[in-house]
Amino acid sequence: MSSINGSDIKKVVVACDAGMGSSVLLTSQMSKSLSPHGVAVEHASVDRIPDDADLVLCHSGLVSRARSAQPGTVVIGFQMFLGDPAFARVEQAVREGETIAD
Repeated sequence: MSSINGSDIKKVVVACDAGMGSSVLLTSQMSKSLSPHGVAVEHASVDRIPDDADLVLCHSGLVSRARSAQPGTVVIGFQMFLGDPAFARVEQAVREGETIAD
C-alpha cells in the first residue's frame, strides 16, 4: 500500500485504456477542482503513466496495470466516471492536506 499527503500532490494522472473519451472529461473536471490548489492534472495511457505522477486515478479494472507501470505511486481506482466518491476523497486530501492511500 502506498500513501501520500495531499499537500505533496503536484501532479495527478488520469490513466485509461479504452479511449472512449470519458477519462478525458474526467481529466478536465479534476483539473478545474484541483488547479486552484496548484495541482496539474493530465491524461495518459495506463501503460505510459509519466514518472513524475504523484497520484494516478484509473478505472478499478486498470488498477493492477497502473501499479505495475508505476510501482510506489498511489493509484486510486474508481467505478464511475462521474460522481465517484474517489474523486471527492482526492479533492479533500489535497484541500485539507490529508493522507490518501491506495
